[in-house]
Amino acid sequence: MGMKTKITVALSGLNNTDNPGPGVPVIRGIRESEYFDPRIIGLAYENLEPAIYMRGVVDKTYQVPYPSEGSGVLINRILEIHRRDPIDVVVPNFDAELYAFMRSEKVLEDAGIRTFIPTLEQFEERHKEHLPEFGKKYDLHVPFSKSITGLDEIRKLKDDFEYPLMVKGKFYDAYLAYNEEQVRMHFNKITAKWGVPVIIQEFIKGTEVNVVALGDGRGNTIGAVPMRKQYITDKGKAWAGITLDDRKMLDLTSEIMEKTKWRGGMELELIKSHRNELYIIEINPRIPAWVYLAVGAGQNLPEAMVKLALGMEVKPFGTYEVGKMFIRYSYDLITDLKEYEKLSTQGEL
Repeated sequence: MGMKTKITVALSGLNNTDNPGPGVPVIRGIRESEYFDPRIIGLAYENLEPAIYMRGVVDKTYQVPYPSEGSGVLINRILEIHRRDPIDVVVPNFDAELYAFMRSEKVLEDAGIRTFIPTLEQFEERHKEHLPEFGKKYDLHVPFSKSITGLDEIRKLKDDFEYPLMVKGKFYDAYLAYNEEQVRMHFNKITAKWGVPVIIQEFIKGTEVNVVALGDGRGNTIGAVPMRKQYITDKGKAWAGITLDDRKMLDLTSEIMEKTKWRGGMELELIKSHRNELYIIEINPRIPAWVYLAVGAGQNLPEAMVKLALGMEVKPFGTYEVGKMFIRYSYDLITDLKEYEKLSTQGEL
């Protein structure tokens, strides 16, 4: 292998708290590339996102406005950064940012910035509130669910559901409720944060399993690694996990990729019922925070995604190592107030 190709990649998702963003593991994958010599630009929404201060992770950080300030504001900031510090590929790592990037894909591409993300239609149809229709359209097992927008609808849930049931926010958050009172409590908590609708979903008894996958936008699965969470935080995040030898999970992933022609990263959240059936409980439209397990098991999906963004030929990964584990840990990072202040006042570091 000769010289590596120099490349600048900008990424968000630099928060590495108990609700970790995918930024750091995606960066680690790209840094371990055999093809690229990457310069990494961090896009930070908050001044305290740990990856900003981690040595050897991000080369330069710029502050960006929240997508809620309007997708134009966010995209203009990225174009402004690009004019001063040219970006080859941008990798958005949060669901809430994807709208802005999907709408502005052409604008970014005209400026010379590549992305590899789902289409607006792909993004919309796998939304939690549309999952039942998605299941019907593609003939997949999906738990029964219903969207509600007001507290008055909670009383009627017993006509359609048995308790316990799942109460979910449209972007994040999922709680198990054993009675109406608990549904009300979770409904209030979720709507305060994410607004309506709140999704009520049938609770399927079984084991939660996940797949991280990458689709090429033409129906092919470039890579897919199934895992089972070994340890789960109170936010429901995997803090340890293990790769599985599960043909059925891989077949389901390929089927979804083929039918939807998915473009970009995806996380499938599945429940394996006692009868060994796989139910899709969520499809996340991006690379998940545990993607480094896939890298460790032999599938460098972040690197493959950057290649796809650049229009390079990418061959599907044939295998991965079964029984590979990841264990997350916390780490006290020491930095200087000077650094923090510089980012706060100048918007870059």
